[in-house]
Amino acid sequence: MSAGTVLLWRHGRTAHNATMRLQGQVDIPLDVVGERQARAAAAALVATTKPALIVVSDLGRAAATAGYLSELTGLEPVVEPRVRERSFGVWEGLTGEEISAGWATEYATWKSGGEPENVGAESRGEVAERMVEAITEHSAGLSKDEALVVVSHGAAITLAVTALLGLDIAGWRGIAGLTNAHWTELRRNPAGMEPAWRLFGHDLGPSTSIDDWNAGTDLA
Repeated sequence: MSAGTVLLWRHGRTAHNATMRLQGQVDIPLDVVGERQARAAAAALVATTKPALIVVSDLGRAAATAGYLSELTGLEPVVEPRVRERSFGVWEGLTGEEISAGWATEYATWKSGGEPENVGAESRGEVAERMVEAITEHSAGLSKDEALVVVSHGAAITLAVTALLGLDIAGWRGIAGLTNAHWTELRRNPAGMEPAWRLFGHDLGPSTSIDDWNAGTDLA
């Protein structure tokens, strides 16, 4: 058995998001706009999907985001460290300019799609493996009519979606990153079809302009 639907939901905005700092596994909270985004997104999510299980990263910004969905559904989120954000090692908390100034070669490699060495970053493959493992395990206890919501992070979700669709983690770059507090919806393919999951929707969220969303305008 397995859940028929998986929603991969990115946390709301933080101060690092607002100032374009590489976040990684720094445990930074939601900012005021992020709280508003998470509240509005949770309401939009339950308007179209009834979660059977909520799984959440062990980082605070994800837990706070999941809390709004918990309030609406009565479900207690299950904390799952394997769905936390990708580690970027010594780069965490820095802007692109700061990284480029200190690690020009490694930064150029990363921006061109390669793996930066000697900075302590997790590889794409490592992140995809732990994400897929966790999603597969938690979805296994649900039925085809039930939905799993995984509250996670931008890079980790992109890598999980790429892997779950059977695409090349190392070289394929066809999925744009999620807006804060938006989600990707995957639905299970019939038995015997490959890949096991198909993409049903990406960067889903409340109906508002991205500029208004990022500014927190008119959010509850």
